Order: sequence, then C-alpha cells, then structure tokens
Amino acid sequence: MWQMTNAVRHYPWGSHTVIPELLGQPSPADEPHAELWMGAHPGQPSVLSDGRALDKAIATEPEAMLGAAVRERFGDRLPFLMKVLAADAPLSLQAHPTTAQAEVGFAAEEAAGIPHDDPTRTFKDPFHKPEILLAITPVEALCGFRPVEESLHCLAKLQLPELMPTIAALARGGLRAAIPQLLALSARRRDSLVRAVATRAASFVAAHDPEFINTYRWAANLAETYPGDPGVVISLMCNHLTVAPGEAVFLPAGNLHAYLSGAGVEVMASSDNVLRGGLTTKHVDLAALIEVLDFTDGKVPVIRPVLGPGGLRYPTPVEDFDLTRAQVDRDPGVLTTAGPQVVLCTEGTAVLSGASGEIELAQGESAFVPAGQPVTARGPAILYRATTSLNSAGR
Repeated sequence: MWQMTNAVRHYPWGSHTVIPELLGQPSPADEPHAELWMGAHPGQPSVLSDGRALDKAIATEPEAMLGAAVRERFGDRLPFLMKVLAADAPLSLQAHPTTAQAEVGFAAEEAAGIPHDDPTRTFKDPFHKPEILLAITPVEALCGFRPVEESLHCLAKLQLPELMPTIAALARGGLRAAIPQLLALSARRRDSLVRAVATRAASFVAAHDPEFINTYRWAANLAETYPGDPGVVISLMCNHLTVAPGEAVFLPAGNLHAYLSGAGVEVMASSDNVLRGGLTTKHVDLAALIEVLDFTDGKVPVIRPVLGPGGLRYPTPVEDFDLTRAQVDRDPGVLTTAGPQVVLCTEGTAVLSGASGEIELAQGESAFVPAGQPVTARGPAILYRATTSLNSAGR
C-alpha cells in the first residue's frame, strides 16, 4: 500500500473553498480548485509515497498492481479514475462516447496527425467514459433529456415566436430533429433566440410561477454567462436534478449533461473524451456530438446505496469501476477486494492495515492498494473506495 500525492485542476468553474478545506489548506483559495485527481490517468497521475508515478508503477508491475482479471479485461492500465469535483459555476454541456465510438474517433484523429494537446482535438484516447457522481453537498445538474411531452410544454409555456421552429421540430421529429435544428442556427438567430428565452424565463421566475421555475432560473442565469449559446435553449429540454448528499447519479455514454453547482466524489472510466455541446468557450465539435448523443428521453433515476462489502455500495452497470462509501469506527473493517483500490478519507483519520504495514490517512489524503491485498480500516473516519466491479468481494 502507498499513500498518494494528487494533483488539483484549476478550472474557472471550480470552488475556492471545498477542495482547499478538504486538503487542510487556507480557504478561500486565490484560484478556483475544480477537481482533485486520484488515479493513474497519464494526464495527471498520482504519485506514490515512494516517488513513483502510479501509471509508471503499474507499467512496471502490472500483475501485482492490477491482478489477473483486470489485466485480462482492461490491459495494463488502471481502468478507473477517482476525483473530488467542486463546482461554483456550471460546467459545459457535454456527452461521452461509447468504446466503439471512441476507438473510431481516436483512430481517425491519429491518422490525421492531430496532436493530443491540440485544443480542437475531440478524442484524446480510445476509451469510453461512463461516470458516477456521489454528492457530498447538494448537487444540481442537467442530466439527459426530459420526456418529450414535458419539453414541449416547457418550451410552449414561454410563448415565444422565436421558439416555434424548435417546437415544431420537436413535435414532428422528436429530440433527434430538435437538437440539430438548434445547433445549426446562424449566430444572429441564436443570439436573438437566447435573448428572448432568457428574458421570458426570468419573467416567470420573477412572478414566482412554480412550474419549471428551476429550469427557467438556470436558463436565465446561463444566458448571462453564455449569450447566444444554444445550450441555454437545450437546457430547457434536459432533466433538472437535485442530488442530495449520500445520493448519486450515473451518466452512461451518450448522456447529455452538465453539473451546475455542488461537490461530490466522482468515479469514471479512465478517459479524457469530452464532446461539448455548449455552455463553454472551449472547442465544440457539433458533428461528433450529434454522432454520440443518446436521444432517448425520460427521467434519470437517482442512485441510492445498497449494503455491500466494506460499506454502502453504489451499483452501476459497468465493469470499469465500483464505488463504496464506508463509515469506519475503532473496530477494524475489511476493505479487501480482488482488484486494485483507491481509498480517500474525507472526514476523521483512518488507519489502513495490511501485510506490508500501516498507513494513516488524514482528511483529504488517499492511498493506492494493489489487487488482492488484504486490508482493514479503522477510524473514526469516512472513506470512499473505488475499485473495479470485476470479482469484487462478496459478489
């Protein structure tokens, strides 16, 4: 087992308080702390207490670090990445590809010779990127498309002539017709449409009309930051979720989403493939986005935990990762699994004990545990444990 040193990413939408307070640093920080990365992603690998980058350590000893089952399924790489995400402002409206889509897109851009750090590059690797976010503060998010009938009502309630082409496309051809219609608008028409939507949405909020009030409030707010952005109108057709602490949301491939505010522990397949559709100043590849989007409409369920090995487990339908929240006391609790683990302490102090000795994790500290390593934890502390769902103990 090794304690890890992890990188913080400073994006403009990040919080000045959540991650600094978790890490015991002065708060508020001078710059936003958006994400704390824990894992072996080559873009920002964690560094083990012996000085090795985690990705290099895995490359040197893949069987010992990952185990046979993970190597057979995913190759010589850690298939998941754990983050603490803290948003004071909305993230971009985005979706992630399936494995097949990522492989095709990555190969095409490799053949075209587009550098990996080119800001216009869309596919950074050949992997999919499903993810789960477990809220540690209330999280607001746009997640997937709401039922078409509900979207029609939400748009029609605004009574705007500028919205009639979108409403007609949605009524005639569903989301698969309406979303491309919006994205194809000229800059002048987008600007006029977004201004009209923002003004009318704000009027309903000011009148305290409860129907769609959060949706309209966010549309008006987003239009201030991103004038003329079609993502403002698309947000009206997305499910608006409020995820309470202890609840989670799973985002599969093709799901159009944007975290709006709040903080959580996020675990995802180890990939950096993000296809943006709006609410951003970064590169937007509309053709690629339309190719990967899942236009299925309907409510998105909030995930509540089940009792599993080591604590409260948040089940997902993927093999790349498995997330557990454990509240440990002074009596040792078993955390042993067949696969590799990343363990994060968010409250209290935890002592991890294994065959190689003990590691003490204070708040904000984390550790990497190789595959199959017998390990127990005692507290009092709250731990978040990421591993794979392959051959998990008790399954």
